[in-house]
Amino acid sequence: MTKEQLRIELERQAQRYQDIYGGEVTTYAAKTEPERKPWRKKATLQDRVFQEELQKMEKEKARQEADAQS
Repeated sequence: MTKEQLRIELERQAQRYQDIYGGEVTTYAAKTEPERKPWRKKATLQDRVFQEELQKMEKEKARQEADAQS
């Protein structure tokens, strides 16, 4: 079933509902999903601690490599 066929079928069902039951049909566009913007997300305490640990590990690795070269 294509979009056009689906659209026609839904319009037919809406018209039938109005004719038979005298009901009112309201059509509206679906709401869009909120867009995730990680660059706007405020870092949590866990995120900050994780970043600090990564930096410590990188410094430790760099220091060990420098000691190994000496």
